[in-house]
Amino acid sequence: MKAKTIRYRERGGLDLIEIEVPEPGFGEVQVKGSVCGICAWDLNTYRQGTAAGYAAPPGHEGIGTVVKVGPGVEGWAEGDRVVGGGFATLANLKAANLYKLPPSSLPDEYWMVEPVSCAVTGVDHCQLRLGDRVAVVGCGFMGLLIVQCLGRSFAEQVIAFDVDPARLALALELGATEAYNPMSSGFEAIVEEIKARGIDTVVDASGAASGFALSNRLVRRGGRINLFGWIHGSVTFSGDFWHTDGITVVNSSPAARLRDPFPVAIRLIHSGRVTLDRLVTHVVPLEEMDTLLANVTSGREKGYIKGVVRLAH
Repeated sequence: MKAKTIRYRERGGLDLIEIEVPEPGFGEVQVKGSVCGICAWDLNTYRQGTAAGYAAPPGHEGIGTVVKVGPGVEGWAEGDRVVGGGFATLANLKAANLYKLPPSSLPDEYWMVEPVSCAVTGVDHCQLRLGDRVAVVGCGFMGLLIVQCLGRSFAEQVIAFDVDPARLALALELGATEAYNPMSSGFEAIVEEIKARGIDTVVDASGAASGFALSNRLVRRGGRINLFGWIHGSVTFSGDFWHTDGITVVNSSPAARLRDPFPVAIRLIHSGRVTLDRLVTHVVPLEEMDTLLANVTSGREKGYIKGVVRLAH
């Protein structure tokens, strides 16, 4: 059966292609794609191309419906809604790698389970204690998810940092107790005042060298720097500072998960403890994905936080 998907180009951009999807093999189910989220990894691959290394696959935040069940598969039936897959309108996927969604009236574009699972891992690595003071540097989609989760925890202070005033305002709505723009006047005094409070954990969700540097400035002696965002390339740090101040540095990327975060993410979305309706700003059909990514990576798309590609018509 014919299906559509995307292929990232070697030097940047993407192609919309047609593929042939055979019958599902042993241990597989055939999934009709409904939606798939656009990750910052997708944006970087679109911008840099696959030749730059660490290229994203063609989607990894998919939601779909089982339409065929292959041999050797138990516990799955046609019509089951699943977490898994990418930008393909139809795909054969290993049943063991999928997660079942509960019945829900929530639109599929708000079931972005994979990124929420990443936020679960990020918060797990904060090792929160009652009354902790936490800073989040970078309020893109993932940073705002972290803020939302921390805002519903027992952290006493959740302090957000970003250069976009609109995102800072949203961070406050989602649970941040304070929000600051590093580009504002008097910011140096703000940093010194906040550092003097004793910030237990700084979550660097910026994915930028400047955010990493700010995170190092904010953390208290004996505190924790949680490297959540993906910084492409190299950054420098003071080994003297980390050693003498006893800084604990942790990597909270998906590969560093402390438990399977997907069932937790599904429960959080289903219960309404984590909501995405104010974070998903753009929903486009697969045929318009190239245009959206071109606008986002060039800075022409205003107000963008999270994009979702609709695969089913």
